[in-house]
Amino acid sequence: MLGMIDWLVVGGYFVLLIGIVIYSSRQQDSADDYFLAGRNMGWFVIGASLFASNVGSEHIVGLAGSGATQGMGMAHWELHAWVLIMLGWIFVPFYYTSGVSTMPEYLEKRFGAATRWILSLVSLAAYVLTKVSVTVYAGAIVFQTLLPDTFGSPEKAFWVGAFTTVILTGIYTVFGGFRAVLFTDTAQAFILIIGSGIITMIGLGKLGGWSELQSFAAENVEAYALWRPWDDPDFPWLGILMASPIIGIWYWCTDQYIVQRTLAAKNLTTARRGAIFGAFLKIWPVMIFLIPGLIGAALHHKGLLTLPLNENGQIVGDQVFATMVIEMLPVGVRGLVIGGLLAALMSSLSSLFNSSASLFTYDVYQKLFPATSAKGLVNVGRAATVVVVGLGMLWIPLMAKFAKNKGLYTYLQSVQGYLAPPITAVFLLGLFSRRVNSTGAVAGLVFGFAAGMAKLTVQTMYPEDNRAGDVPALLAYVADFSFLYASGVLFAMSVAVVLGVSVLTAPPSEQQTRGLTWHGMDRDAIRSSWTSLDVLATVIVLTLTFALYGYFSVWI
Repeated sequence: MLGMIDWLVVGGYFVLLIGIVIYSSRQQDSADDYFLAGRNMGWFVIGASLFASNVGSEHIVGLAGSGATQGMGMAHWELHAWVLIMLGWIFVPFYYTSGVSTMPEYLEKRFGAATRWILSLVSLAAYVLTKVSVTVYAGAIVFQTLLPDTFGSPEKAFWVGAFTTVILTGIYTVFGGFRAVLFTDTAQAFILIIGSGIITMIGLGKLGGWSELQSFAAENVEAYALWRPWDDPDFPWLGILMASPIIGIWYWCTDQYIVQRTLAAKNLTTARRGAIFGAFLKIWPVMIFLIPGLIGAALHHKGLLTLPLNENGQIVGDQVFATMVIEMLPVGVRGLVIGGLLAALMSSLSSLFNSSASLFTYDVYQKLFPATSAKGLVNVGRAATVVVVGLGMLWIPLMAKFAKNKGLYTYLQSVQGYLAPPITAVFLLGLFSRRVNSTGAVAGLVFGFAAGMAKLTVQTMYPEDNRAGDVPALLAYVADFSFLYASGVLFAMSVAVVLGVSVLTAPPSEQQTRGLTWHGMDRDAIRSSWTSLDVLATVIVLTLTFALYGYFSVWI
């Protein structure tokens, strides 16, 4: 249970948050002010916001659960610092010099209005059905575990936690705009690092040190290793090599939710440095979010910690982190870590709300009503935020069913594995090939999304552990086909469709691609935007990233 000091720490966090929102809510009259913080943010704020927005409650809850039940398998997604380097050096120059406000807007400039509509609507649906609902569900699980009897029952604690955090986050996002999102993200990023770092250190101390963790993992190599056999049912090494880069490039380099932070920079140099700083922060989640779950499993194995088990006697992964907070941390520190969990939940939600509002306002409403004033666009954005909050809440009851089998974080990655391939294919081909045209891009997006949703539908309707009656062999095969391999196949098929249709139709004119492909960029302007300091920082980040990869490849 939480003590008085814990509640004071949590209360102090909210006081700080309110102060930041009040300060940020001034001068929100223009659309650029509200959605892109006036395009005047510094690299430190941008980098911290990239990290905090990525590391939501589903990361802390889901990654710890994944660490306890599946070991280092999910580490491949948490070592994506190298993809953030791609964002800063390859993608940001295109976005920044073209002056776009959203990713669908960039696609419209490169491929025409149809691609903008497709990506806008798919992104909005994906935000509501995956990111918003998954993030809130994870936060509510934390409340259910931490305060099971405070509101009468664990179920009531779940819903009180869900509604309270969503409403509070929605309020400060509506009134504070993107500037409030960035400033609160900056504070929350360091609360996350400190709080999760503390539980890692305390857990290792209780276990007996790093060598004890290595010994435990070595006894369960098949379940906890970073690299698994190619036919492993959960994390085959070949599937990892196929899917992880595809999902990473989509998420970090083309998704409005993330890229919007770099668009708020005051210039290209600042945007790149923000991405590099975000990459540096992205190196650490393996140590402070994934490893604690593995520590929890080791403590449970030694009888030093009692983790919740399901009816089959297996660890309930999504309750591991919250259980460790309750059982292991002293008063005061417990409040700090809970503040970190709240920070993770609220930073991700605020980013999702603002990004969704940006997409709807710029890519849907403004296209339908181009004469709307700047003040009117701000009001539309606020209304869109409220709607996204409501739709996300309505979807939450289904998340328990979807996350039950493999865990919350694995479910989220699998859905993203079906959404990412066509988007990644179209963006990469659009940036590096002048021959790819709008007809090919539209065909690739439509085909890729249809195929991905078909796979997700079959997988949901015919789960391996709950098949009633005779299921056709083809449907069973599709349902069981690893999402990692499926992601690679969908990407290859999307690339083939985009290139095939483009070759069979007329090429775009030089005017249509000027400044929007790698060949047509102003190389001198890009070269003048970076210095040797940026190169050195990049080398340091990449060295640390691959050093972690190398260590965990052979640590057991």
